[in-house]
Amino acid sequence: MPASHTVSTPVPAPAAPVVNRPSFFASSPRLDSSRKALQQLKEQSINRYAGDQKSSIIAIGLTIQNAPVELREKLAVPEAEWPRAIEELANYPHIEEAAVLSTCNRMELYVVALSWHRGVREVEEWLSHSSGVPLEELRPYLFLLRDRDATQHLLRVSGGLDSLVMGEGQILAQVRQVYKVGQNCPGFGRHLNGLFKQAITAGKRVRTETSISTGSVSVSSAAAELAQLKLPSRSFEGAKVCIIGAGKMSTLLVKHLSSKGCKAVTILNRSMPRAEALAAEFPEVEFDIHLMPDLLQCVEDSDLIFAASGSEEILITKEQVLAMARRGNEVGGVRRFVDISVPRNIASNVNEAGGQVVYNVDDLKEVVAANKESRTAAAAEAEILLKDEQRSFEAWRDSLETVPTIKALRSKAEGIRLSEFEKVASKLGTELNKKQLKVVEDLSKGIINKILHGPMTALRCDGTDPDAVGQTLANMDALERMFHLSEVEMGA
Repeated sequence: MPASHTVSTPVPAPAAPVVNRPSFFASSPRLDSSRKALQQLKEQSINRYAGDQKSSIIAIGLTIQNAPVELREKLAVPEAEWPRAIEELANYPHIEEAAVLSTCNRMELYVVALSWHRGVREVEEWLSHSSGVPLEELRPYLFLLRDRDATQHLLRVSGGLDSLVMGEGQILAQVRQVYKVGQNCPGFGRHLNGLFKQAITAGKRVRTETSISTGSVSVSSAAAELAQLKLPSRSFEGAKVCIIGAGKMSTLLVKHLSSKGCKAVTILNRSMPRAEALAAEFPEVEFDIHLMPDLLQCVEDSDLIFAASGSEEILITKEQVLAMARRGNEVGGVRRFVDISVPRNIASNVNEAGGQVVYNVDDLKEVVAANKESRTAAAAEAEILLKDEQRSFEAWRDSLETVPTIKALRSKAEGIRLSEFEKVASKLGTELNKKQLKVVEDLSKGIINKILHGPMTALRCDGTDPDAVGQTLANMDALERMFHLSEVEMGA
């Protein structure tokens, strides 16, 4: 992906250095300063014109395009930890909403922030604190995008245009999972909910309306192709293949290995049922299934080992392979590891042991260049579709701008009605009983509702039609000027 898509704004320097704290939310001079600034923002946002109250959507993180796996694995957040990360981020003073997209190729945070610069600073602080990586070491690898650039980036990610293997389908499933997890997280709010729904729609359209996903496109397919290229015979025939893990990536690995002539696979997994379910999908492949206690023996007996597990720990070390016998001449006397897990499962220094070679996800770049060239035309078509989807999202987001106006208009009308009703009630005194007063009050409410019906209709818009949103925003500005709604206190 061109650099222009990954970096749009330099990361602003913080006013003070980030200091790791024992607790995210303990009192500190820096947080006290943030809270004071936040209070000023809230005081300014009593009406639409007192200050810039529209929050910023921010995307910040790192990808395989600009950060090595050694750094990405330190920032990786397992799916089970996404709700905790969202909660911690949303508890910062200037962050209203948060989402986490963490895969083997990227670690990205999406936040809605009241203040652009303070929001960025708080996200940076969280990244450094949670990963243990000093901010000065982290900053050179971070991309930072705001509003249109941030939403465009997520749409491209979901469409597979920002993937190492262009058009791969797994990223759409991962974006969908972010949305699913977010439904149970208070910090995954209305704006990000709408953005990720639009991203899912965009990803589906790219894959159904263009040919970008035609053929084998995934990290797993690239891993199988890389392994085949590295075998001396360029063939899996006679090679003993082992896969660590039985999840989605392992399933895709078996699919692509089988298509390239691999007829027998050893599967290692923590549980037997999941491994058996994987084997049942490929009756044409001969499976030898083992549980993790057999790991070292299976590795020693294999020529080619794929690591695709969900483990966050190193499973194979240099010391362990040093005790293993070398492989036969048919595979060049070399045991090859292809580690597509992030965090990595195979220690990088295994390369230092004689007769062992380790490849990781970063090495897949070697086999994806041709893939990108063959999909250039489809990518151009996809970019046009994504502009369509971005326009729809921005129209929907703009439509939310009418909500304060609707509230202010109703508040002003209700204030006038109540004031006039109280004057009438005071003048009539005891001439009307409670039932009669209720009739008069209901009459005043009915008149207000009838008068407001037209303006309220002109302000309501679901955001699906960008042109309609434009007209709605024009109506909003006109009503704000006519009724002086900037003077209305929203709490009134």
